[in-house]
Amino acid sequence: MSNLNLHHLRLFRAVAREGNLTDAARSLNISQSAVSTQIRTLEAALGHDLFDRVGRTLQLTEAGRIALDHADEIFRAADHLTATLNRAEGQRRVLRIGALATLSRNFQMRFLEPLLGRDDVEVVLRSGTQESLLRRLEALSLDVVLTNLVPARDAGSPYLVRRLDEQPVSLVGTPARRSGGGVEQLLAENPLILPTPETALRAGFDAMVDRMGIVPRIAAEGDDMAMLRLLARADVGLAVIPPIVVKGELESGILVELERLTGITEVFFAVTMRRRFPNPLIKDVLP
Repeated sequence: MSNLNLHHLRLFRAVAREGNLTDAARSLNISQSAVSTQIRTLEAALGHDLFDRVGRTLQLTEAGRIALDHADEIFRAADHLTATLNRAEGQRRVLRIGALATLSRNFQMRFLEPLLGRDDVEVVLRSGTQESLLRRLEALSLDVVLTNLVPARDAGSPYLVRRLDEQPVSLVGTPARRSGGGVEQLLAENPLILPTPETALRAGFDAMVDRMGIVPRIAAEGDDMAMLRLLARADVGLAVIPPIVVKGELESGILVELERLTGITEVFFAVTMRRRFPNPLIKDVLP
């Protein structure tokens, strides 16, 4: 490790940023062969390959991703050194979390609770589609993906899927929509705000109303729980959602939980991958 120095790390960061030796060498104003030699020296010092060649580009290996995290931290500390000689800088670790864009924000906040307020932790949040988040997970740019959709798995699947929570689903609306009737009367008499048909929650709801012989009157559909919450607040109709989505509104009385829909739940999962160097913060948020 005596051969490891800031010069090696600076070259390594340039290659990681540019994705190839030619552009990295140009940005550093040195020869490509010099960059290549120094990267090999760094890999020898660390005992791991830092890049995989994919076509004409260089992509970080898992060890490379970890090395980049530490390199970034080293250079941040160097940047702060002259201004902070009178106090010690605490080491900050980074956890990169991806969440399905339609996932309940309240659930995400509850997942993050063990890390909130910690001076040694930086949380990076990304949202997107299931497909894009899983690609980022495989590319090592995310540590964990939060979703309510189980990814397709087979014997060769790289994903580790952990069930985090299961939330009930209810009919939620403004207090004015209270009635003395039960679930069937509420469904028959009120316009409904529903998740889109491709969701697991909607599939369960459609099966339930089919058994009851009810043709629902749909006022709105959406794949974003935050939008369903806003539509319910605007009294567009009764929303079919987990109460956790509208926790604040229920506590304040803006919305009320009218009836629990028996047999329908929303299940939340954490998706990770088996890695040689797992992020140590994962154990703080996963049971």
